[in-house]
Amino acid sequence: MVFSSLVFISIFLPVVLLTYWLLPSVTGRNVLLLAVSLLFYAYGEPVYVFLMIASSLFHYICALWICRCRTHGRTILAVVVLTNLALLCIFKYAAFLTSLINDITGLGLPVPHVALPVGISFFTFQAMSYVIDVYRNEAAAQKNFGIVLLYISLFPQLIAGPIVKYHDVEQELVSRSCHADEIAGGIRRWIAGLGKKVLIADYMGVIADTLFSAPMEQINIFAAWLGAAAYMLQIYFDFSGYSDMAIGLGHMFGFHFRENFRYPYGASSIRDFWRRWHISLSGWFRDYLYIPLGGSRKGRARTCVNKLIVFACTGIWHGANITFLFWGLFHGCLLMMEEFLPFFRKETKGFRKIAAHIYVIVAVMTGFVFFRADSMSQGAGWVLKMFAGMQVDNVSMCLVRSLLTPLHLTAFAAGIVASLPVMEQAGQAKRLQKILWPCSLAVLILCMLNLAGSTYHPFIYFRF
Repeated sequence: MVFSSLVFISIFLPVVLLTYWLLPSVTGRNVLLLAVSLLFYAYGEPVYVFLMIASSLFHYICALWICRCRTHGRTILAVVVLTNLALLCIFKYAAFLTSLINDITGLGLPVPHVALPVGISFFTFQAMSYVIDVYRNEAAAQKNFGIVLLYISLFPQLIAGPIVKYHDVEQELVSRSCHADEIAGGIRRWIAGLGKKVLIADYMGVIADTLFSAPMEQINIFAAWLGAAAYMLQIYFDFSGYSDMAIGLGHMFGFHFRENFRYPYGASSIRDFWRRWHISLSGWFRDYLYIPLGGSRKGRARTCVNKLIVFACTGIWHGANITFLFWGLFHGCLLMMEEFLPFFRKETKGFRKIAAHIYVIVAVMTGFVFFRADSMSQGAGWVLKMFAGMQVDNVSMCLVRSLLTPLHLTAFAAGIVASLPVMEQAGQAKRLQKILWPCSLAVLILCMLNLAGSTYHPFIYFRF
């Protein structure tokens, strides 16, 4: 089940939300949320829901074990980390690693084909953060297994984040309240996320999918830039839309999840970009990998190495393909470059600020080409077309023109505007407060009309 489906919008959410607020106690509400969260996951993963429950039980036991045997805490934590890495290797990387070994050695090992559990990277990282928080004494071990299972399986952020650290919601899992204004704000936030997904991301996805699946000889410089820009908007509005919906749903049920995106395309450096993009993931790697490696405390050279390790892991986290690894290392190298260039250590003003924004947009767009590409050769060829594909013919231009429909151009323009902070500033203007609900209802109606006549469009991050 996905948030952007008529089943969820028309049946699941209204029934769950109404039942939730009719229940008088937090215990009853937790039981309801746990039941519907497991149902939500089992709707698409009827077998792997048991894997998630088993994973939750394992982390619950290990956290209690750490509390009772502090002298062996490091050993227990190592077992937890290695077990989770093994789980990810089996489900996400077994085929990739086997193919890599075959290519290097020529052994001809049989390549396993294991179905990937939806959201395994997200709920695995959340479960690990719970045990690590207990080990660091940043949270108390929870004695109620139901609370731990609810934390890991909570349906608003189960499938594609944001990654919620246990100590951030520890109190709300056992005691929370919510006012009518907060519920209303959550509903508006959820509708805004739905609009991002259905009215912008899906239309950008049509352009990107059409161009990236076309033969390379049909791609000229205009098609290359159009496809790269469309995918850049698609992945942002697809994922930030999901995060908005998850945060909005959290507010409806009394939870407060941290922001996951803060207008990343307005960044003035790659470092600034990662303060704004997928904040929960970059924060997870910062707290649980970068800082334990030494962070920036051991000199500039060691800092660069630590960043490169973190971004290599960030790339691999996204998927078992050399393109994801390259994407991560590409961003790591850009961060290393910024560490040494004086340009990025000075305040950005005037022309410097404009130049910095252009650099970020071009760099991020180039990286996303490899993120989207099926292979390194396709990614490299695409980037070559972007910067040196001057040959233009009627076939390639016909493909470009076929995608520049009024509807796609409108979605493109809306995406550019909505990716800027101007929308947030407009929403805070007092004179515009009165039209928030009419605008939200209009967006909801448009989304439902689109969903009624469209095919299935899953969120991009479901496969991660």
